[in-house]
Amino acid sequence: MAEEKIQTQEVMTRSKELFYRGKNLDELKTLDVREIAKFLPSRSRRSVLRNFQMHENFVKRCEATLKAKKRIRTHLRDIVVVPRLVGMRIGIYNGKVFNDIEVTHKMIGHRLGEFSLSRGKVTHGKPGLGSTKSSSGDKK
Repeated sequence: MAEEKIQTQEVMTRSKELFYRGKNLDELKTLDVREIAKFLPSRSRRSVLRNFQMHENFVKRCEATLKAKKRIRTHLRDIVVVPRLVGMRIGIYNGKVFNDIEVTHKMIGHRLGEFSLSRGKVTHGKPGLGSTKSSSGDKK
């Protein structure tokens, strides 16, 4: 009876662990950026392998900024999210403001720019006085 309880607890703790493509997230955080690229989709993998130094520098810069207890802000919208970025709060520039994004495990393999939209939804207001020829004479 006691053995059954232990087994169910192990299953419960295992179900809370986060996995990406069959690997535990904690294991992935220890890997190098080039080693992580093996688990990414093809387009992201090619981008990371071609610019691995840029991605490594970005991760190091983010970790240093966190140690200094400052806000992470970046203009680099083409950076691919790697497991070491999971849990960080990053301000991504959309051309006007920095949108703070909490990086989760579901974002791995996507680019930062996908989460900070640069084009907002257009909402048109009502036309005012003088907007048409018929209302131009009604001004007060």
